[in-house]
Amino acid sequence: MKKLDLLEIREQLDGIDREIVVLFEKRMRLSGEVAEFKIETGKPVYDKEREMQKIDSVTGMVDDGFMKQAVSELFTQMMTISRHYQYKLMAEHGLKGEDTFRPVKTIPVTDARVVYQGVEGAYSHAAALQYFGSDKRFYHVVTFEDAMKEVESGRADYAVLPIENSSAGAVIDNYDLLMKYSNYIVAETFLSVDHALLGLPDASPEDLRTVFSHPQALMQCSEFLNDNRNWKQISVENTAAAAKKIIEDGDPSQAAVASETAARLYGLKVLKSSINHNKSNTTRFIILSNKRIYREDAQKVSISFELPHKSGTLYNILSNMIYNGISMIMIESRPIPGRNWEYRFFVDMEGNLSEPSIQNALKGILEEGRNMRVLGNY
Repeated sequence: MKKLDLLEIREQLDGIDREIVVLFEKRMRLSGEVAEFKIETGKPVYDKEREMQKIDSVTGMVDDGFMKQAVSELFTQMMTISRHYQYKLMAEHGLKGEDTFRPVKTIPVTDARVVYQGVEGAYSHAAALQYFGSDKRFYHVVTFEDAMKEVESGRADYAVLPIENSSAGAVIDNYDLLMKYSNYIVAETFLSVDHALLGLPDASPEDLRTVFSHPQALMQCSEFLNDNRNWKQISVENTAAAAKKIIEDGDPSQAAVASETAARLYGLKVLKSSINHNKSNTTRFIILSNKRIYREDAQKVSISFELPHKSGTLYNILSNMIYNGISMIMIESRPIPGRNWEYRFFVDMEGNLSEPSIQNALKGILEEGRNMRVLGNY
């Protein structure tokens, strides 16, 4: 048999590809008919058992190990595309996931009671002032969980919690709190973190022996602090608490790493400004309410969902965004307590809950994942 040259091989491949496209279009038309049936009967799009049977069937048609894997991946992708097409048709018929969030023109803040963790002068306090202004009723609690409880119970209208730092990453404990309490993100604010070295009014850097601050603040200023090797570094619950301790102890050998706002509040002297080595250090704070509301012009949706520890599950879930043209901004994972090697994912994506593309993606994630929750649109 004459060996084909490259041009002849490519011509034959082109012919096969044309046949594949024709058959794929026919398959998608039939998928549309499946969607019509499911619309009439109320059946869900995602049928895990049926898809597993299909994969077993088509992989059984080939013997080679590589080809089995290739056929499995090919048909998995085709069925994923089919599902997204069916979601699209169902959305066009007005069928979408549960939507209990209410759009508002502005987030109501008149006479708002706002809670934050820490004490006056903490960065959470500064973030609250930055977002709400100084004329609101602010109060503080000891822990982030206390703040979540205050909002869920209705004693506070809003809580201000740090969720992510540009240097230190996610505040992972607060992600867990988002799942534990029925509060929703309604806004966010970004606070530039600029640490200073604070001491008593009559202190000088030469007097110092001990520096107190939050562990992350000590880490963010480690280059400056470690240059002074005779200073002992001690962690406390937050930066403002460190500043408060310095004034209460009255010991000129002690200093705090905190904000210059804390210095003014507690009557401390700024011994050195801007000591954090990352000068663009920024913390993202979220504003939480117990009401399911979102601004009409909101452009970020935060969700969470769970997945089993199985190859391809995350890709399949995220494809709901890909096929709806949605940009993912952030993804964070957390282990699910009591379920080894299973994870809960937190995702931020661009969009508004009123948009069909977002509704379509959320319906897919709701059907294909587990325990999907919309955490907020802001």
